[in-house]
This record gives sequence, structure tokens and C-alpha cells, in this order.
Amino acid sequence: MLHIKTLDEGLEIFKALGSDVRIQIIKTLLNNNGMNMNELAAALNISNSALTSHIKKLEECGLVTVTNESSGHGNHKKCTCHLDKILIEMNTQEDLKNIFEIDIKVGHYSDYDVYPTCGLASAEALIGEVDDPRYFAHPDRYKSDILWFTKGYVEYIIPNLLPPKHKIDQITISAELGSEAPGSNDVWPSDIYFYINNKCIGYWTSPGDFGSVKGIFTPKWWYPNWNQFGILKLIMVNNNGTFIDGLKVSDISLKDLNLDYRSPIRFKLAVPDNAKHVGGLTIYGKNFGNYNQDIKVRINYSPINEPEK
Repeated sequence: MLHIKTLDEGLEIFKALGSDVRIQIIKTLLNNNGMNMNELAAALNISNSALTSHIKKLEECGLVTVTNESSGHGNHKKCTCHLDKILIEMNTQEDLKNIFEIDIKVGHYSDYDVYPTCGLASAEALIGEVDDPRYFAHPDRYKSDILWFTKGYVEYIIPNLLPPKHKIDQITISAELGSEAPGSNDVWPSDIYFYINNKCIGYWTSPGDFGSVKGIFTPKWWYPNWNQFGILKLIMVNNNGTFIDGLKVSDISLKDLNLDYRSPIRFKLAVPDNAKHVGGLTIYGKNFGNYNQDIKVRINYSPINEPEK
């Protein structure tokens, strides 16, 4: 998923999508799970030079990725579109004033209870031994840019730095997530549950643990048969309920969480024993996956309107 926070931020993407040919390119790539340049040009009945110009525009906007692939006939450029959704927020400049944002590294969890298969890694190396939950307590886990486990949970403390006498209007959390299969498996569903202060706000079923294509930012030393990338998910809680990628998943709202500017905020991601699909969880941070981001948190807030005396 691509999250566009303002109309100005999405301007180049809107321009890129303003072409019938480029829309057809994206549709063709999605239908064929990627194609090389020659195949794509033939399918669209356009010249390679014309296709190159369109692909360059789509690649600059992050809508399409281009990788070099070796074959018996030399190297080919393969084009892929990994996006499943584009979410656009129609915020005014006034809306953007009272916002607190912070990035939380994958390894900065405050609590955990995980079961193998499991492990952690930084951008440079594995941290400890794989499939040994004891290393989730190792001091080096703060350097983690990726973690994975079959069942259990990790929990993060979200700093609540709102000014006094202000209220929370919305909490938005985005993270690149996927399942955790032994090795990797593109069809490996897993029910991933989300909690704030131990109250379940909803869940999402990850379709798989993607490893058939290398992650854009996944390090070169990473094992090719391991998980490579996830799906960017956007979790939003406001006074109307809880939403994932803009779709309402539960009626749990900020009122149910009873938060104020002094409240601790604990965010938990879990694959419980009683889930329908116990397929594990992988959290991708910077230097891994397709989005090169940590867990991003944004809190919208506003002054509390006190009654006049």
C-alpha cells in the first residue's frame, strides 16, 4: 500500500496515473505478476523506447520497480508492481498543525513472548541464533531491522508527548508486515491481531510470507529462500472506530481506549494460539522489504474545549 498524506505529496503520482498507457502498464504487470521489458512492450503493442519512458516515470513515483534478471539469453529488466492499494488523505494545512509523529525501530519492543520459528537481524547480520527466543532479550536486539516469529507477540511503547490540556483525535500506525513460514511461502495466511493497551482493536489476515522476489531494500547477504518483503499496512483509530487501509474493521474507538495526554500507549502485534490462521508474523523495518521504513506513528490532537465559567 502507498500512503499519501497530502495532495501536494501525491502530485507526481497523480501525474503518472494521468496516462491511459501507464494505467494499462500497471494493470498488465498486476495480472502477470511482473514481466520483462520485451514481453511488456509486445503485450501493449508499443515500442521499447516508448515503454522505457513510461516505466521511468512509474519507477520514479514508486509505483513500479525494475530489477535485472539473468537468463540463458543474457540480462533482462523485469518490471513489477507490488502495490495493492493507494490511500490518499485529504488534509488541509490546518489539519496538519497539531500532529505528533515518531518512528519506532523494529527492535525497540518493550515486551515479547515468541515461539519458533523466530529470529532477529540488523542490516549487517543475524542477531544471535535463529529459532531461539532467548535472543529476543539480547541487548543487540535494539539494532534489529527485521524480526519474525510463528506465534506470540511483541509490544511497543508509543511515546505520548501531547501538550497538556489536549486530546487525541486519531492514532495512525503504519508498518510493513507479512506472515512467517519456514523459509518462505507466498501462500501462507496468518491472522495478525492489533492491540492498544491490551484492548484488541482488530486484525488483518496476511496472505503469505513473500520470498519469490527479492525485497527492494533487503540486504544482499540475506538468504534468498527467506522472507523478502511484506505489505504496508495502515492502522487508524479515531472516534468512528478502527480502520485498516481505510476499511473499518471494528467499532473500537478512541472513547473505548480512554486515552488522554498523560496516558501510556502500548501497541501490540500478536498471532494468538486461537487464531484461525496461525501463520506467524514478520515485521520489516528500515533496510529490509519494499518500503525502507520503521514502524511509523502519527497522533492527531487538538485542544480540550473547557466549558466557560
